[in-house]
Amino acid sequence: MSWLSKQDGGDVGYENLLSEPSEKNESFERVPSAFENHSERFQIKDRNFTRQYAHLYAERLWSFRPNIVQAAKDKWGKDIAIRKLHELQIDEKCVIIGTLFKHMEAKPSILKEISEEHNLMPQPVRTRYTEDSDKLLLEDELQRIFLVGKLKVQTSITGVIVAVYGKEPDDDRGKFYVEDYCYQALPEQAPRPDVGESYIVFLSGLNIGGKEEKMFSLQLCVDLITGQLGDAAQQKTMSHISRVIIAGNSLSQSTQDKKSLNKAKYLTKKTAAGSVEAIKNLDDVLVQLASSVDVDLMPGEFDPSNYTLPQQPLHHCMFPQAMMYPTMHTTTNPYNCSVNGVRILGMSGQSIEDIWKYSTLEDPIEILERTLEWGHLAPTAPDTLGCYPFYAEDPFIIKECPHIYFAGNCTEFKSKIHKGPKGQEVLLISIPRFSQTCSCVVVNLQTLTCDQLKFDSQFISSSHSSPEIDK
Repeated sequence: MSWLSKQDGGDVGYENLLSEPSEKNESFERVPSAFENHSERFQIKDRNFTRQYAHLYAERLWSFRPNIVQAAKDKWGKDIAIRKLHELQIDEKCVIIGTLFKHMEAKPSILKEISEEHNLMPQPVRTRYTEDSDKLLLEDELQRIFLVGKLKVQTSITGVIVAVYGKEPDDDRGKFYVEDYCYQALPEQAPRPDVGESYIVFLSGLNIGGKEEKMFSLQLCVDLITGQLGDAAQQKTMSHISRVIIAGNSLSQSTQDKKSLNKAKYLTKKTAAGSVEAIKNLDDVLVQLASSVDVDLMPGEFDPSNYTLPQQPLHHCMFPQAMMYPTMHTTTNPYNCSVNGVRILGMSGQSIEDIWKYSTLEDPIEILERTLEWGHLAPTAPDTLGCYPFYAEDPFIIKECPHIYFAGNCTEFKSKIHKGPKGQEVLLISIPRFSQTCSCVVVNLQTLTCDQLKFDSQFISSSHSSPEIDK
């Protein structure tokens, strides 16, 4: 970033930054920015939980089919035979389109959990559930068939819409041998405008209210963003920050003590007070930011919002101080907006973590890229990830290509430029948990370059990232 110099071989430390006065008594105004919220499709208006989830899978397949048929013809020729499963002919080379289902013996099941009542062996506690014995199936509106061949089982997940090219051999009926496969093409991308010097700050995983919270480092971050730290040049650069997006888990998991629900009120007084105190501390942080810059607060897994995706905005009554400012906004998770014409799409990280559990994919930025290629924000929902039973649409389908695509609550900071077949360029960002790394991510909207700013009690450092380019 322009407000921090660089040294070869590592981060740059600004020791005693708190004591550095500005050389000139100057004041800087926050540079105005144009903003649009495109998250209407994630807002649940008619709450109806009596529907079956089969409607959601059917709608997902119907929505994807036209685009994936076109992608298949572009890849294998206009005359390629595209069959439904009930139309398959033995040994005919053709394309079939459907939803992937991954059969996993180790996947948690309520039926296996109650097996203890019948004196059977209980399921072992695991963090990941994929095994070598997993199998892939493809299902359309009427049937399903086992997939064998090029499509890798371990890196595939349930819920992805795919077109596979191959055949069902006569000597092994009931199995489709995959020779090649494709997903829908990346949607069209609006041209990225010339925005000048403009930045977005991403924060995630503050975990306020738990032992892991880093309030002193968080205060340093707030002071830097609001222009309370640094010299005149740094403060001038801070004035070009258009928005601060906080991507989930602002409160710690320890504030969700479910055991307290079964205790007497006088025994849960301390637990309840801890949760309330965490909200107050978060409000104190937000009011400082909102008094200087626009703030978008997304809910996360441990925040006081609904559990199922899409999570609805946190109630404004939780933040009596910050909500006095028109610059304070509570948003949905996932979140879609545009700042100065730059389209931004992202989530608080639940779907990335769920895909990690049910596959062998390790790198959060690789998983994020896979969801972009699959064209879906949360393909494992509703199979292993809770979501609302939508009927007429699947709001998680990526229908417009963003310029910036992010995921919060990741283990580390990484960035990558994903290039589409029609010249699309998408900046992928994995935002690390602040409670673990004491860092935020700053994105230059003009150049789509990233910086990870780390905050410590002794220094502030900047780690520059030139995003890896997908060739």
